[in-house]
Amino acid sequence: MTPLLLPKRFFPTMARASWASRRPFRRILLCLAMTGGLAHGQEVIVNSDVHLDAIDRNFARLLITMRMPQWPDKRPVTVFVLPDNNPVHESFAKRVLEVYPYQLRRTWDRQVFSGTGQAPRQVANEQEMIERVSQTAGAVGYVSSPPDTDLVKVLEVEK
Repeated sequence: MTPLLLPKRFFPTMARASWASRRPFRRILLCLAMTGGLAHGQEVIVNSDVHLDAIDRNFARLLITMRMPQWPDKRPVTVFVLPDNNPVHESFAKRVLEVYPYQLRRTWDRQVFSGTGQAPRQVANEQEMIERVSQTAGAVGYVSSPPDTDLVKVLEVEK
């Protein structure tokens, strides 16, 4: 594969810099171009007993921030999340919910410390997320790609 060559206008402050000094920037850009940047399509998954096919972004935010304690049919919601430093969690928060991960953590901590709510249940990885969501009635979580199982449903998040 040929290296990614960018015109000097992309590096205006480095116009006189040597090739060696620009090499790290080109490697980073090449890696991003090859991998497509960050993780793409995050999917909201729910237990198969949830009777929804799509939700809007605001409803998804309410679910994940633990401000919506029950589904529209009055069944309780159980939220599962990945660790704060997980790339899928970071990407899900930014791309789907349009909030920063630290804002989610701050909301959960405020609810726990004030006694008005609780934090979501944390799982170690995406496989455990799928297992826990499939085993818990009314559960919601997220993964990086659609799972290959019928035990959970993928909810479409409308903008």
